[in-house]
Amino acid sequence: MTLPFDLTGRVAVVTGASRGIGYFIAKELAAAGAHVVAVARTVGGLEELDDEIKQENARTGKGEATLVPLDLADMAGIDRLGGAIHERWGKLDILVANAGILGVIAPLGHVEAKVFEKVMLLNVTSMWRLIRSVDPLLRLSDAGRAILLSSGAAHSARAYWGPYAASKAAVEAMGRSWADETRQLPLRINSVNPGATRTAMRAQAMPGEDPKTLPHPSEIALRIATLADPALTETGLIFDATSERFLTYRMPE
Repeated sequence: MTLPFDLTGRVAVVTGASRGIGYFIAKELAAAGAHVVAVARTVGGLEELDDEIKQENARTGKGEATLVPLDLADMAGIDRLGGAIHERWGKLDILVANAGILGVIAPLGHVEAKVFEKVMLLNVTSMWRLIRSVDPLLRLSDAGRAILLSSGAAHSARAYWGPYAASKAAVEAMGRSWADETRQLPLRINSVNPGATRTAMRAQAMPGEDPKTLPHPSEIALRIATLADPALTETGLIFDATSERFLTYRMPE
């Protein structure tokens, strides 16, 4: 299956694009015609993604990629990313803020300060910095779309998941505030709960789980990528990828 809409001429940033859900979202957006700015720390994974996008382009004539090796702990680097996009394209149409880390599964009182701070740095502060960097560019699009990866942990707040759950709750709060600020614009901003997926992060969190019982990240990525649709009307909501439904966290009228 492929996306049922065309993204030719549109520019998309995907963070955490070297593996897992981010990798396959980047592939889906490129296959629909977008120029994907693929951001990740792992150069090998980015190069593999680029090879696959080039193969698809040779077959269909759609999709290109620009590779950006970047550690999202580099805040100045995030700022430069926005500047480089503005200089080359003058706008941004799609942001998929997918990169994030789990930290540790442990009682809150046992979490080391440096671990907690790293989770907040990469899951929250870098997300804010990315939003700040590309918000002016998304406003220049005729159908800007921002997709922020969250987690069911933000709401279940299960024992031992405190730092990760708190970071994803913060992501959702930022997303809803940002959506409320821009609701009069053609910019649509939504958070996503991908659900249990066969990823390295899931294996880290649930080491005894059989990964074959979980959906492949390519399946979840296709569902999430539908939020890049230029015809999308929903904003400020949380999309549950398992049920493919928006949850009713609606902004007040």
